[in-house]
Amino acid sequence: MKANRVRKSIGAETSFAQDSDVGQMLQELEQIAQIVEQRLEQHETPVRTLTLKVKFSDYYQITRSKTMLAPIGELSTIFEIAKTLFLSIELENRSVRLLGISLSNLDNAKQL
Repeated sequence: MKANRVRKSIGAETSFAQDSDVGQMLQELEQIAQIVEQRLEQHETPVRTLTLKVKFSDYYQITRSKTMLAPIGELSTIFEIAKTLFLSIELENRSVRLLGISLSNLDNAKQL
């Protein structure tokens, strides 16, 4: 059965069972960016907004978004935007338990 609704975002996330340092989290963020890029290629849909999700061990969650004028599509662009947003967050020695990237603001004209 195929869903009849139009896709609004493409994303991926990963959980951490234990504390990781910033370097490890950036490596994981790059892997998440690779997954998101592969999913984006499958849908062949231009996107302009990237949202980063960070969830801490106390379940407090922060999201940061950036909307670009030009479509986002290449791995390097996805990772650089996500990395910039991640590094702008004050971690304050808090334990990160989840990182996620989603792309939205899709041009759904192809899907209609």
